[in-house]
Amino acid sequence: MEPTTTIRTELENFMKQNWLNITQFGLVAGINPGTISGIVTGNRALSIHQLDRITATLGHSKGHFYKNYIEEFLSSTTPNIRRVRPLLYNCAELDMLDCIEQVVSLLMEKLAYADALFSLAEDLFQQGKFAASIILYESVAVGEKKQHSERLALCQYRIFMAKQGDDQEINYQAAIHFEDYVERLDDADQLDALKDLANTYLASRQWNKLDKCAHQLEDKSKIQYRLAYHQERKKKRNPKKPSRPLFYYLSYSNLLHAIVCQERKDYEQALKYIHTYGDVSWVKENSQEAKRWMQLFQEWAVANSYANKLLSGDTSVIYDYLAYSKSDKDELPITLCNIVEAANQYNINISDILQDFELEITQYIQQQPESIYIPQKVFDQLVLFLHELAKYYLVNEDYTRGFNYLIICLEKSATINNETFIIKCVGLFEGFKWHVTTETETAYQNIIKKVCEKK
Repeated sequence: MEPTTTIRTELENFMKQNWLNITQFGLVAGINPGTISGIVTGNRALSIHQLDRITATLGHSKGHFYKNYIEEFLSSTTPNIRRVRPLLYNCAELDMLDCIEQVVSLLMEKLAYADALFSLAEDLFQQGKFAASIILYESVAVGEKKQHSERLALCQYRIFMAKQGDDQEINYQAAIHFEDYVERLDDADQLDALKDLANTYLASRQWNKLDKCAHQLEDKSKIQYRLAYHQERKKKRNPKKPSRPLFYYLSYSNLLHAIVCQERKDYEQALKYIHTYGDVSWVKENSQEAKRWMQLFQEWAVANSYANKLLSGDTSVIYDYLAYSKSDKDELPITLCNIVEAANQYNINISDILQDFELEITQYIQQQPESIYIPQKVFDQLVLFLHELAKYYLVNEDYTRGFNYLIICLEKSATINNETFIIKCVGLFEGFKWHVTTETETAYQNIIKKVCEKK
């Protein structure tokens, strides 16, 4: 809705209604009376700090006059970046994205402001103001489009990361849009970008794309590690470093390879990759962070060796696997998920295990504890676990538990827009619908209705 009155009109009316002259209002607002006089007569520009003071004195919430300010003080001329920077920060804080779009549109008429906007976007991104930062990055990217520059690629990288959230379809589409820009990034940023792309494809269960991404990450990390730690690195190197120790990216690429092989049921090849990333004897970094990651890769290798053997049909490792994982709050849910998946695949009775860990399962489903794993992967793991639990109980004719877990799985899958598991839940429901209660049928239909409304 467009402003119907001007800031000056509101200010004058307030002073008249409250019998205040310019000096008195200035004292109340904490602004120099000469400045108030200049604002009222239209002979002086108004800063955001002054506007916020006037707004508060008039009894309005912060940001009340920002639309007016843009129309009255900025639209007639290209605004000064120094003057509007506080406005952009405030709009980001207040989530006034439409105002940010207006201001950015005015600023981008002058290409010289691209540097300042990019710097501001970086600040907002670091502060977690992702929606606001996207507007700025997109405006800078438009100006850089014909240049094929590194900054264009960096803008696209930030946009991709800023869009990562609960909706897995949005996450995936953002990854598809970004993947062609990876090669234009700085070498160090390429490693992090490929890691982040891989994480999105992993959570979206896009195995072919994950496989491709893992190979790219492996190739690039090998080259960068060789340049960093071998004799041929006599040339001056780019001082920029990736966010994690360099060895991490090579080890992580092997972990990703193992996941892909396991999903394709190539357990023998998966085990080779597991042994590869579990061996950290070659690592040259010795920082505390590097040592922490080395320990984690070794621990993951042990746990995933058990998982790989179990999923390949060696059910004798179940209790050793549980014993190894039960003290780790991050690893236990994954272990239980793998055990239930194996139980469904090989028709194993694990009711005693599920009973023993009933409390942990309930806490995992309800609380979703903090994890070192990426949030997307945590959500994906949770819906997978719920689906396997539902399937286990339904197959074993415990329909109350089975449908309970199925409804929770469907609800969470719908929340994160995970189409794969929505379809799986529908298929499972249809397979056992003759045993469903009226109450469960109603809950199921309500969720499906909401899913359809989103489309």
